Amino acid sequence: MATTISWMIAIYFIVWWVTLFVTLPFGVRSQHEDGGGVPGSDPGAPVVPHMRRKLMWTTIISVVIYGLGAWAYRAGWLTVERLAGLMGF
Repeated sequence: MATTISWMIAIYFIVWWVTLFVTLPFGVRSQHEDGGGVPGSDPGAPVVPHMRRKLMWTTIISVVIYGLGAWAYRAGWLTVERLAGLMGF
């Protein structure tokens, strides 16, 4: 099955988005844990979210995951038939 550039971008976007949700909770302290907070805000809101750092790490991790997946696909280890067999179909 031939992969087009649009498929590659779509798969990378999905991997990046899932990786972002995995990295979001790391290193976050809420206003409640910090002991302070802005009046009227949610006590669970982060004090400093460090989004620039998280976006950088998300991009690095997703490039590695996508690269490993693309390598496994090209090597023939990641096929629809093999994945269907693993799921019992």
